[in-house]
Amino acid sequence: MLAIERLSKNFGGVRAVHHVDLRVEPQEIVGLIGPNGSGKSTIVNLVTGVFAPNEGRIRLRDQDIAGWAPHRVLAAGIARTFQNIRLFGNLTVWQNLWVAQNARSQQAEGALSRWLAVGRSRMTQIESTLDFCRLGDKRDELARNLAFGEQRRLELARALAAEPDLLLLDEPAAGMNAAEIDDLRERILGLRRRGKTVVLIEHHMELVMAVADRVAVLNFGEKIAEGNPAAVQDDGRVREAYLGTARRG
Repeated sequence: MLAIERLSKNFGGVRAVHHVDLRVEPQEIVGLIGPNGSGKSTIVNLVTGVFAPNEGRIRLRDQDIAGWAPHRVLAAGIARTFQNIRLFGNLTVWQNLWVAQNARSQQAEGALSRWLAVGRSRMTQIESTLDFCRLGDKRDELARNLAFGEQRRLELARALAAEPDLLLLDEPAAGMNAAEIDDLRERILGLRRRGKTVVLIEHHMELVMAVADRVAVLNFGEKIAEGNPAAVQDDGRVREAYLGTARRG
């Protein structure tokens, strides 16, 4: 589904990502891990069009999307969440999903017309997504009034409302307690049952190892290891990156 080939990004003299290759197959959960500053979020921003690469290709199916604007990437079927929650705080939970759903809409009528005449199929899709993220009873609350864990679930629900084929989850467990992380694990596994493909960028290793089919490890902007979770955990380069005395990028 997604193929990253020799992807590179520099910020002035800083080499953030260098010649990274990564493939993601349909309905696969791929973990992308590495120390702080290793290039994980830069790759997310490259794939979603926030940054344009200096080198390399990003292929969604057989189409090169490198350098596309974020709205074109979303329309092509890729959605994301953010490390730092970016909800529309003054909109309700339901309205947050409506905005995301219409961001991918190709209909000719304006937003006001769609707002006044929400179709039954769209309503059904929103309600299903809210139920999946355990937010059905919060649909009419303002997003800013939700508890932290509920806001994290709303971030996921909003991404799903755009009906993506591929989800990039950028540190979705950040700030969560143990019970919330357990629930997040079930949500991620549930995404595959719903036919979604997931790239999980995360520091919480127990979560990654519990859900990922395959794990890729970055350090200093380069991929240093890739394989099944058990093999990656046993890789000496990975242990050095996390536990060694090498300089952090």
